[in-house]
Amino acid sequence: MLNYSEACERNKQAILDTLSTYLACSKTILEVGSGSGQHALFLSTHHQHIAWQPSDQEHYLDALKINMEQYAARGVLSPIELNVSQAWPNTLYDGVYTANTLHIMSWEEVKQFFKGAGARINENGYLFVYGPFRYLNTYTSASNATFDQWLKARDPSSGIRDFDAVDSLAQAQGLSLVEDCLMPANNQLLIWKRAN
Repeated sequence: MLNYSEACERNKQAILDTLSTYLACSKTILEVGSGSGQHALFLSTHHQHIAWQPSDQEHYLDALKINMEQYAARGVLSPIELNVSQAWPNTLYDGVYTANTLHIMSWEEVKQFFKGAGARINENGYLFVYGPFRYLNTYTSASNATFDQWLKARDPSSGIRDFDAVDSLAQAQGLSLVEDCLMPANNQLLIWKRAN
């Protein structure tokens, strides 16, 4: 498998366990930043009723397409190109899912992510975001603080995001937090729902 991720293998079961209730009533999911596609493959195998749309930036797309062609389960659609700062697909989804992406993006790209996702979620749909977060400008672990330093040394515009800041972006898109789930390895799974 191209671009194989050990982190995906470690966290996929915990993500499935947390999301299964929400995915059971979803028919369409857009995944932003699919990477190797391991989450798409695993989650769609356990929820075969979902049309799962993987996506990624242009320079990751070829490897993602190869993995999907070799391993794709029923319900996984052909990957599409998606840069959060450019045009999003003109389609509404029951959910938008992303894992370990917000700390890689610049803050401007994070804002574009929430704007784009908010415009693509159906009424009563969900936004699922997995990754590390800070709370009240405090890291949840020493390892996350070290990771944030590494991220910023590599790219000063990246870094672990503050929960309140991203929650404000979600609220601005008409999304209300329904769960903030503690996950393995000092990560969170944040779940917002389209407010009625």
